[in-house]
Amino acid sequence: MHLLRNVFPRALPPGLLLGIALSWNATPLAASPAAPGAPQGRPIALTGGLIHPVSGPTINDGVVLFEGGKIVAVGKDVALPADVERIDLGGNHVYPGLFDAFTHLGLVEISAVKASSDQTEIGRINPNVQASVAINPDSEAIPVARSNGVLTVLTAPSGGLVSGTSAVVQLDGWSWEEMTLKPSVGVHVRWPRMAPVRTWHEEKSAQEQLQLRDQTLVELRRALADARDYYRHRQTLISGDARKYEFDARWEAFVPVLERKAPLIVEAEEIQQIQSAVAFCESEKLKLIIVGGYDAPACAELLKSRQIPVIVGGVHRLPRRRDDPYDAPFTLPARLRDAGLRFCISGAARPSMVRNLAYHAGTAAAHGLTADEALRAITLSPAEILGVADRIGSLEAGKDATLIVATGDLLEIPSQVTMAFIQGKKAELDDRQKRLWEKYKEKYRRQGVE
Repeated sequence: MHLLRNVFPRALPPGLLLGIALSWNATPLAASPAAPGAPQGRPIALTGGLIHPVSGPTINDGVVLFEGGKIVAVGKDVALPADVERIDLGGNHVYPGLFDAFTHLGLVEISAVKASSDQTEIGRINPNVQASVAINPDSEAIPVARSNGVLTVLTAPSGGLVSGTSAVVQLDGWSWEEMTLKPSVGVHVRWPRMAPVRTWHEEKSAQEQLQLRDQTLVELRRALADARDYYRHRQTLISGDARKYEFDARWEAFVPVLERKAPLIVEAEEIQQIQSAVAFCESEKLKLIIVGGYDAPACAELLKSRQIPVIVGGVHRLPRRRDDPYDAPFTLPARLRDAGLRFCISGAARPSMVRNLAYHAGTAAAHGLTADEALRAITLSPAEILGVADRIGSLEAGKDATLIVATGDLLEIPSQVTMAFIQGKKAELDDRQKRLWEKYKEKYRRQGVE
């Protein structure tokens, strides 16, 4: 429907648009068959488990009690109501749901099929693009991520210079409205490369690259100036001035950023990009979050003095330079920790790879972080950085009952997620990859191969 409205924005009524959508292709679109979890009907107590609250010490043989989608109590001696549904975990582990702090999940199904890719809009300045309304609740990639413990993500648009506004979403629900936990987190900017490069795929000369960089920064500053003018004019109306102003969705999206209620979320890896972004946001008096942050340890004092957090753009990647240590991406979280910076770990932005978030943290734990620090980096830390720690990220009374049960240490690949609850609703853990595994296992069984 989004695509059809782009083709026929006003020429056809909604009913006719729906008819065109249904008859556009005789082949039905593939969609995840799993129904969202039903609302919690009565109290549930998970007993006999190893509880990892994240915000406190691990509790052996503990209890997690939740009712009405909220955690009521966490501990060893918890009084249970008479109508409670008791689930004995037999020593399995209980964790908060994992939180991937930067991904395109729900916006892209198959990147090679343009009709299934809705993360990029035409144009370079698109702060008004809202990731939340473009989410496909029936994406096959969502159950895959959910079945490995990822229950919440920051889904973000991409493309252009100002890509749009990201949202925190839960990975279960009938619609984008039901899935959205925080609809507007921050405005995303793809920071230009500050130094020219010479590679086989770069056709521009060094001078042309520098000119493009300067033009891009001027373009961004001009966009902020226009947004400020719009904001000032808007404030005069709110203050009681009778003059009217023309609503502009682009500049309206910048209002929370200008009011410092939302950050500018900047994708920047190299030290010059990070320094430039910090200087820009300081001059514009904006809050800032860095995504990527490969060189963040090299300018740690700059970031620390301004309390700028870093969302590590994946641990499983190659070094950016030939003379970097082979394990530079693996040790990045530990080096950020040593520098005293606030950080969290995201996985790959690609939706199909969100399932591997726990293993990014596991690799970081094998290269300098403690296991508790690595777990915090994919649960409570992203919730704090993105402003939803009052709802999710740890197992505490009063927070949402968004949690998982696993057979062992979640940072270890052999551990399997056996149960998941999102706001108390039991989520389906089947997915397309599991069904394909069963299918082809049966093929080899019939051939006598075990």
